[in-house]
Order: sequence, then structure tokens, then C-alpha cells
Amino acid sequence: MKKNEVKIGGTYTAKVNGKVAKVRIDAENPHGGWDATNLETNRKVRIKTAQRLRAAVSERTGHAPQSQLTLEETKRLEAKRRQTKKQASEKANGKLSALDAAAKVLAAAKEPMNAKELIEAMAAKKLWTSPGGKTPWATLYSAITREIAKKGQDARFKKAERGKFAANG
Repeated sequence: MKKNEVKIGGTYTAKVNGKVAKVRIDAENPHGGWDATNLETNRKVRIKTAQRLRAAVSERTGHAPQSQLTLEETKRLEAKRRQTKKQASEKANGKLSALDAAAKVLAAAKEPMNAKELIEAMAAKKLWTSPGGKTPWATLYSAITREIAKKGQDARFKKAERGKFAANG
């Protein structure tokens, strides 16, 4: 939010003490910013910058404006965004990333592999080679565990046993 958009007497959602709360702007502070009242606790607070204010609260509904999309539309847009991101991950020259190459190797493998075995198999199949790093297997291991932690059941990998991964699905 910008400074010129803030109105005295207006109600906004703002970050106060690490939490988002509704506040009413009471007056401009002589030292900069605004004096406001936290409407949840009725305490006086000082809003130092306009960046702390998130959005104006509608007087009709009492809530900040929200997306006009339905849940199905939102899911469809997110799926499209993920697909575009996946296509962008494949470089223009057709080279795969280490994670994409590892996913291909594990999909073809019959048994779980550790990161070092994956790096060797990717190099043997000419899917991916290290750009000169000293420990590409450590980087790959970290990337795979990060994907598993972030995506959970939707990840391309699953941890089969200590230090070994298998294709998920």
C-alpha cells in the first residue's frame, strides 16, 4: 500500500506485532507514520510505514477484499502455472536438470539408488554431467530431499531406505 492511499479514519488490515490485525487509522503521527487502534485488542499502535498496511477493509462486509475466483478456477490456474514452470525447467537446448535426469534414471531403475550411483548413471546415459562441482552427489541428495519435503506425496521421488531413493509411483 502507498502512503497517499492511507485515509485518516479508514480501517485496514495491518501487520502488528507479527500478526495481521484490523486497525483504524486515528491520526498522522508527528514523527512519521500514523497513530492507529488495533480493533481486536482496542490498544493504540503506531504504524510507521504504509508497507505495514495490507489492504483496506470493506465497510460493507468488514473483511479485506479476497479473490473472486472459485476454488475450481484457482486449482485450474495453479495446475497451468505448474505445467508452465515444468516446461520452463527444460532448457532451450534440451538439456535436463540434475533432478529431471535423476527422475528419469530412477523411473527406469529396478531398485533404489543412492545419490552417488544416480550421478554415475546419469553420466553413463549422457542425461546430465556435473558442471565441475566437487560434490554433485551431495547437491543432488539435498535437492531430492528438498523436493520430497516440499511436495510430499506429489514428489517424483520417495525415500526407500537410508540414503537411497526410488521413483514415486
